[in-house]
Order: sequence, then C-alpha cells, then structure tokens
Amino acid sequence: MQKSTFQNLIEQYQANEITEYEIYKNLAENTKSKKNSKILRQIAEDELRHYKEWKNITGKDIAPDRGKIWLYVTMAKLFGLTFTLKLMEKGEDSAQTNYSQLKGKVKAIERIAKDEGKHEQLLLELLDEERLQYVGSIVLGLNDALVELTGSLAGLTLALGNSRLIALTGVIIGVAAAMSMAASEFLSTKAEESGKHPLKSSVYTGIAYIFTVWALVLPYLILKNPLLSLTCMLIIGILIIAFFNYYLSVALDKPFRRSFFEMVFVSLGVAGISFGIGYFVRTFLGVEV
Repeated sequence: MQKSTFQNLIEQYQANEITEYEIYKNLAENTKSKKNSKILRQIAEDELRHYKEWKNITGKDIAPDRGKIWLYVTMAKLFGLTFTLKLMEKGEDSAQTNYSQLKGKVKAIERIAKDEGKHEQLLLELLDEERLQYVGSIVLGLNDALVELTGSLAGLTLALGNSRLIALTGVIIGVAAAMSMAASEFLSTKAEESGKHPLKSSVYTGIAYIFTVWALVLPYLILKNPLLSLTCMLIIGILIIAFFNYYLSVALDKPFRRSFFEMVFVSLGVAGISFGIGYFVRTFLGVEV
C-alpha cells in the first residue's frame, strides 16, 4: 500500500470515528430512556477514543461530517432510534471489513475492530421502542389501505372518468375504512390481552391508513387526466411498499425482497381486477357519470 493511500485511508477512518461520536452523543442527549442514553454515551466514548488513536497516527485534527450528523439525528426523530442505529451498524460492518487492509500495519486495529463488533451487541439491548411494539398495527393499516384503495381508485378511474370526483369518492371511502379498521384493531387488541394498549394500536392503524389514503389520492387532486393519475397512484403505492418493507428489513432484520413482491403482487392484482370491473360497469351496463 502506497504511503499516500495509507494516509488517506487512516484519515477517512478518523473522520468517520469523530462523525459517529457526534451522532451517538446527539442521540444519547435526545433519547428519553436512561438505559438507552447510557449505552449510547458509552459507544460515543469508544468512537472518540478511536478517533484519538487515528489522530496519533495522522498527527492532525479532522472535522466531523456535519451533514451526516444532521441526517442521522433527523432520521432518528422521524423513523425511530432502532432503524437509525441498525442503519449505522451496517456502515460499521463495512468498516470492519475494510480494517483488514490495515492488519499488521496499525497496532490498534484489532482492538478497534473488536470494539466495533461489541457495538452491535450493545445496540441489541436498545430494541425497546414503542413504534416497533406496534409495527403489526402499522402493517395492518398500510396493507389494508394499499389493497383497498388501489383497487377502489382503479375501478373508479374507469367507471367515473373524472379526477376530482374520483378523489372525492376515494377520500370518503378511505376515511370511512380507516375509522372502521381502527375500531376493529381496538377491539381485537383488547380481546387478545397481548400487553399492547388497545387505543395506541388503533391510533397507529388509523394513522397508517389515513396517510396511505392521502398519498394515493394525491395524483387525482393534482392531475386532470384520470389514467395518468392512476399510473402515478400505482407508482406511489409501490414506493410506499418499498419504503416500508425496507424499514422493516433494517429495523427487524426481515427479508426485503419476498415481502415487497408479495405486497406489490396483491395490490396491483386487486387494482387490475377492479379496473376490469370498472370497464365492465361503464361499457356493458352503460353507466356514465
């Protein structure tokens, strides 16, 4: 390894350590759990120690990546601590692999790699986050809304042929279905005695449902062409499925590809059948709006 390449690699690791120190420190300050905060501070101190060890080699200070710090702190607020930490751990796994390039060249490398491996075990103790306890309720709301609304909007697109009217009908159907689904989830959770709060379960289900309704209806409110709106609606549906399955794959270590294609197949399948029903209603029954 050339000296310049070696120096650049060390500086890259040094910058990464001080950046992760700032991220873990910020997350520790913002989390309400004392247990989680303590573990995060411990990891932050490890990262700072690693930074200082790299600094002894490079002989210079390196500033943290403020953009990366802002990104991960914001992600923790939006998507939760568990998802953000596991996403960061994927980066640390990559760093451990790259450390192999320095074996035999840097004395502290084996200890640093060992510390990075220990982080993953510590982070597993953090997985006590409310939104993950209610992920089943969120899945229920998203899944049901995607299947029902893609189907309903596809059928209405051909049956009504008016974007604003389709949007209005879709919102009415969606909001009514969201309240019905939330009520069902409340009663179901209460009957199960699973330890989850019935009201919280119903709220998570209802919010997930309403969010999906508005996301799918949005193209019909913006665009005048019903078929173009339908295309955009289906694309938005697929993006929601992709994002949510990616979230689950990271936060809960679930396989992404299988669940993603299952949800896409079901949603698009129902949409296709409903579109056919709309065509039948409009063509053979002579119903025009």
